[in-house]
Amino acid sequence: MSSLSRPASAGPGVRAWVIWTVGVAAYVLAITNRSSLSAVGVDAAARFDADAATLSMFAVVQLAVYGGMQIPVGVLLDRYGARPIMTIGMLLMAVGQLTMAVSPSVGVAILARMLLGAGDAAVFPGVLRLIATWFPAQRGPIMVQLTGIVGQTGQLVALVPLAALLHATSWSITFGSIAGLGVLFAVLVFLLIRNHPPDRDEDVSVDTDTGAIRVVTSAVDTGAGIRAAWAHPGTRLAFWSHFTTPFAGTAFVLLWGMPFLTAGEGRTTAEAASIMSLYVVVGMALGPIMGELSRRIPHLRSRALVLPTVAVQAIAWLAVIAHPGPAPLWLLLALAVALATGGPASMIAFDHARTHNPSHRLSTATGVTNAGGFLAALIAILLIGLALDLQGAGTPATYRLDAFRIAFLTQLPLWALGATFIVVERKRTRIRLGMDPPRAPRRRRG
Repeated sequence: MSSLSRPASAGPGVRAWVIWTVGVAAYVLAITNRSSLSAVGVDAAARFDADAATLSMFAVVQLAVYGGMQIPVGVLLDRYGARPIMTIGMLLMAVGQLTMAVSPSVGVAILARMLLGAGDAAVFPGVLRLIATWFPAQRGPIMVQLTGIVGQTGQLVALVPLAALLHATSWSITFGSIAGLGVLFAVLVFLLIRNHPPDRDEDVSVDTDTGAIRVVTSAVDTGAGIRAAWAHPGTRLAFWSHFTTPFAGTAFVLLWGMPFLTAGEGRTTAEAASIMSLYVVVGMALGPIMGELSRRIPHLRSRALVLPTVAVQAIAWLAVIAHPGPAPLWLLLALAVALATGGPASMIAFDHARTHNPSHRLSTATGVTNAGGFLAALIAILLIGLALDLQGAGTPATYRLDAFRIAFLTQLPLWALGATFIVVERKRTRIRLGMDPPRAPRRRRG
């Protein structure tokens, strides 16, 4: 990353805010696309005559493609900038939803979700790049938090209006309508977004406090950069933090929450939608709080924020699972609040990646970190589906509360694995930074 000097700028202008607004609106639609099966999972199972494992595959392949595309998208963003890559991403999602609208079989529907994951992978990193190029460096953290908070409203759109549209019209009309919105936003992104300010010919970030200009680029496309990023224990700490904190909430809101609440717990669709909406709203509210706490206690955030978040989620799930009979509404609401802590806590992982990596490989470390959470989520979604099938409860007609309870227990090993590596890599990171003494070498036995 190169540095130049120029007089300090007054800060982002109207055009920067317009570009960010279009970008974050596209991100809201991307979240809606990503979550579009969350409120209609039972309808999808009935439409495709799919058992639980097959239904899981819809989300698994989508998340697998999303996670696998993180590093390639970083390379493309470095080379071509945000405008063309986000435009292509929106078009891919539109094609994916149009394919979903007319899909006659499970195979075609899985292809549709793959296209959706590939397009989705381009949007959030693209918005982050726009923030880096159009806004001063010191405003970056708050703009990233604001982007995440606004983007989560896409889950609310998927939970309520999308489900209402499906039940009022048809499967084809509903998913065809989302495809149409994707085309509209592809046009808006292409017409209104620009890679960098017009007075510069490169993607740069300007710090208005110092006047320093930094060219936004990285070594993400080199194997050496990837190996160097992973070699630092801080990157591995970031990976395992993102692996461990958000997956339970992702599995719940992306696929299994609505079937569990309606077919398992016997809640009405309106009650289930309210519980899921609480998850989204609490996550949005906790974002700034978790960000401020992370800023204030940078050397304690794993122990004081990340690991307690994991414990809260596990305890809440165990309380729901252990309750005799259907859980009372207050306990399900408490579960939603507990799961909602995972998303804000997962953002701490990106603080680790940014803190422990030089700027020239920041995109690499960010891509590795982001992949961790989606890897855990796809494993969790698949394990829950397989567990339901193995109990003979893999279709809407055979869903049972006791089967759901056992299926959700499959999350415990993932929490245990992730928490163990968080502890290990936190210690290694502190040793690397000179905050803790290195371990004494083991004595060889003579």
